[in-house]
Amino acid sequence: MSLISSIFSSIRVPTVKELKKNIIPEHVAIIMDGNGRWAVKRKLPRSAGHKAGVEALREVITACVQLGIKFLTVYSFSSENWQRPKDEVNFLLNLFLESLKEELGALNKNGVRVFLIGDRKLIPYKILEAFENAEKQTANNTKLFFSIAFNYGSRQEIVDAARKIHKAAERNDIDIEKLDEKTFSDYLFTKECPDPDFLIRTSGEYRVSNFLLWQIAYCEFYFVKTLWPDFKRKNFLKAIYYYQQRSRRFGRL
Repeated sequence: MSLISSIFSSIRVPTVKELKKNIIPEHVAIIMDGNGRWAVKRKLPRSAGHKAGVEALREVITACVQLGIKFLTVYSFSSENWQRPKDEVNFLLNLFLESLKEELGALNKNGVRVFLIGDRKLIPYKILEAFENAEKQTANNTKLFFSIAFNYGSRQEIVDAARKIHKAAERNDIDIEKLDEKTFSDYLFTKECPDPDFLIRTSGEYRVSNFLLWQIAYCEFYFVKTLWPDFKRKNFLKAIYYYQQRSRRFGRL
């Protein structure tokens, strides 16, 4: 066990009342990793792991609403995931479709606003239609802004933003000499959200995998060996407790 893993595993599970209300992260981002390995360990098809992952996400969304977290962004399907076996990709697409339809009522009831971040041009029509319907149905909800990164790749997002800025400058909509970080951020998929305060990655991998590269410049990281389907409410509370022990200095002493 690595030193980091040892430290994380030693953190006890706090109750909601024990968490400090004034140090709750405004924006949590999650790389939900380990569905396939969870299924393989149990000698189940990978599809079973993806289904179990939906259950874990449901618990985390509920916890976010209860804690007063305002923004949650999850990495659900990267632009590289299209290279997975065709059967698995098709299953994932159908699962997204079914889950969006099944969860929409509960999301609405809990005041969750759904938003898609990613390249919409390459998303199959039925999937995009379901996402956009969820966005429309939840547009007035204010308790949690839930961003789903689908067909998302951060490097491409940054390249696309540069192209948009170039075209805006050609139209004289912006002065390129006065371009700053705030203006650049306004051309990213995440322009509706503040930058994440806290990034969680499950499954024991210590990398960010082309996720929110611009946005996580001053993010606190939490890497844990728990596979995503096993990352439930208690694991999320433990992660938030860890976040509350950090001292965020943003480059200052």
